[in-house]
Amino acid sequence: MARFMIAEGISYYSIDIEKKILYNRFKDRPITSFKRSEKEFYNSVKMFSEFVLTGEISISPRMRRNTYVFRGVIGKAISGYIIYKKELRISSQTLRSYNRYLLQFNDYCIDQKLTTIYQLDLILVTNYIRYISRRKGYPVGAVLSVIRTFIKYLFEQKIISENYHDKIPRYKRIDQPKLPSTYTKKEISKLLKSVERFNAIGKRDYAVILIAARLGLRASDIACLKFENLLWDTSAIKLDQVKTGRELVLPLLPDIGNAIIDYIKYGRPESEEPYIFLTQRPPYSRFASSNVVTHIVQRAFLKAGLATKERKYGAHALRHTLGFRMLEESTVSPVISEVLGHTSTESARYYLRIDLQSMKKCMLDVPPVPPEFYTQKGGIFYA
Repeated sequence: MARFMIAEGISYYSIDIEKKILYNRFKDRPITSFKRSEKEFYNSVKMFSEFVLTGEISISPRMRRNTYVFRGVIGKAISGYIIYKKELRISSQTLRSYNRYLLQFNDYCIDQKLTTIYQLDLILVTNYIRYISRRKGYPVGAVLSVIRTFIKYLFEQKIISENYHDKIPRYKRIDQPKLPSTYTKKEISKLLKSVERFNAIGKRDYAVILIAARLGLRASDIACLKFENLLWDTSAIKLDQVKTGRELVLPLLPDIGNAIIDYIKYGRPESEEPYIFLTQRPPYSRFASSNVVTHIVQRAFLKAGLATKERKYGAHALRHTLGFRMLEESTVSPVISEVLGHTSTESARYYLRIDLQSMKKCMLDVPPVPPEFYTQKGGIFYA
């Protein structure tokens, strides 16, 4: 604003100057197209104009809410609790959560016509739980944890006479995890064929994708794969997993071995790096993170025309696909867990939810209903 006024030789601010400033910055663009920084500039100009005209700046309901103004006797107790938490030097992010959750609780108490602190009892808190649990995706557990410590604080400060914080029920939301994304053998074949292997990057990417598809290695383990992990004499790959730290031994399959050799001989830059897969630009270093592997796989999925919103298409999707294929071929859970490097065989049960063929085998035939059931006296079918 100041730069514009100086450049235009303007000495006094007015509404007309406001219009010139905004038009100079935004022309005729609608407010809905503004970026965050542009909205801040627009609002600051409007607020300055308001101050020039009235000597005051009004605060919108949204801005007022962000100041966390607590009301009534309950609000006074909450304010004391927030000050107490500040003195404990909790993080600013945690403190914001406390403010936000307790502000909503304060509003509820006001709506319930609470006029004294003694009306804040277990029944009211229980009703509040019922009230907030109707909201889809609301962090009920986190809210109750804050209210629980608030009630305990009130008792310790002798503001209330009954300590019922331990009677506030625990709330645990159990969400069913989404089904893992898997692909058919035909789709995996199409994915591999889509990689152009006539250049250095293609040779590297093909080897990376093949390892993920055939062995189910995590992206982090592929990114950190070293020459010392390849045991050519015994046709094995031996490594310590990045995620779990556990040792994992997998077969060095012929197609994987050939793909790695092709990359090392004709695609890998000359380097003293102990890592197998390197970037294709100087200084030819190891992959910075597992994200590089993920992006390699995702690019291949996009090129093959297999990427959709319905399924994930990263390196982990190839890992899930391998686990599902093994289960489909009646491989026992301990073997699946061993191949995929799970810390527990329970992890393999994740794939049982999509093994429809095996589930069908568990179906039981409905036994026929004997004729006398329909002719029994007193029965609803009795005629």
